[in-house]
Amino acid sequence: MVERRQVFYVEGYDPQGAEGYYGLFQLLLRRIRPIWPAQAEVGELKLDSEFLAHWDVEASGPKWRVATHYEFLRLEHIIRAEMAEPIVLQVPRAMVWALDYLITGTIVRVVRKGWPFGLHLLYFQAALLLWLALAVVGGGAAAHAVAATTGLPHLTAHATGVIVGVACLAIMRPLVDRAHVLQGNRCWSSLSRFARGRASDLDAPIEAFAQRLVAVARANEADEIVVIGHSWGGAIAPLIVASALELDPDVGRRRARLVLLTLGSIMPAAALHPDAVRLHKAIRRLAAEPSVRWLECEIYEDVLSCGFDPVQAAGIELGGRRCNPLPWQVQLRDMVHADLYGRLRWKFLRMHYQIIMANDRRAPYDYFLVACGPLPVEEWAARGRDLVAAFSPDGTDAGPALASPAAAD
Repeated sequence: MVERRQVFYVEGYDPQGAEGYYGLFQLLLRRIRPIWPAQAEVGELKLDSEFLAHWDVEASGPKWRVATHYEFLRLEHIIRAEMAEPIVLQVPRAMVWALDYLITGTIVRVVRKGWPFGLHLLYFQAALLLWLALAVVGGGAAAHAVAATTGLPHLTAHATGVIVGVACLAIMRPLVDRAHVLQGNRCWSSLSRFARGRASDLDAPIEAFAQRLVAVARANEADEIVVIGHSWGGAIAPLIVASALELDPDVGRRRARLVLLTLGSIMPAAALHPDAVRLHKAIRRLAAEPSVRWLECEIYEDVLSCGFDPVQAAGIELGGRRCNPLPWQVQLRDMVHADLYGRLRWKFLRMHYQIIMANDRRAPYDYFLVACGPLPVEEWAARGRDLVAAFSPDGTDAGPALASPAAAD
């Protein structure tokens, strides 16, 4: 049974940052009370530095109590700065990313590995091109109309066309933002550059979190250390663990079991790029590292997560030395009621976030139990359905049923 847990959390490409995720976490804990008879108190959010924030959680049930120190890697300033860039910078970068994935054949490999995920990448690219095309068509039509009906000089007609084209871009911008077109393209252009080992604003926060991970492991105070990366963060969290292993090869061999948990990760698609050397190096290091347990968890119905093996995507052959990652596939229909399930099936982004939100029902996967519950994360991944059944309706554990098979023997 876990009594002290350390969580290191890496967000997706989301500008809401530590404050937003702290509020989301509080909502999560309020919603679990009808499902699990647990009490949970969340401490205040503390912004420790430019890169680090944390809050503490005290959770308890009829026969258990867990103290969780939840550290959050602050990337919101990087994400907000990238998303606030002028369109004249964002669009060319998005086009470079799209052309690169086309020329190198990466987009074809993504579609072959997982066509639903590949379609979502193509959606971002096609939506951006459609937005630009409509603006060009609108501007061209305006220029033609001015030239044909007024007899004004061609220069004046062209200037009018440019003004109308820019106006079309501005008019359609709210719709584009609502569809997350620019956010999606900026996410992938940033990740693509980072994966290839280019200098990045992510380097400093990754190093800071890796140093914290080493310090916590050496302190020997936690029973379990869990590094969690969601979505875009699922490509960054492995780099943090790999960096920590470079700083201290024994980081996972101390008292606390070190677990890397990637949730709805997009890392495998980025690893399909032949020049993603930074990701390939981290994957190779972790795939053969027995002191770290890497769990690759995704919702079966989530089309915004990859759904294929990052080691195979990177083209890495390890033979019998491979021990990571362990796939952990969960189903949305186990986590939410039927009416919500029907609505979420077509709300792809909301479904993508369900894996870090509160369930409506007891399920083999529950983010609250992963982050704050009394059982090791590996146990939930290995035999989640048995563990759910082992809890009585009032949440009291079922004794020997919750023991590991090895302990029971």
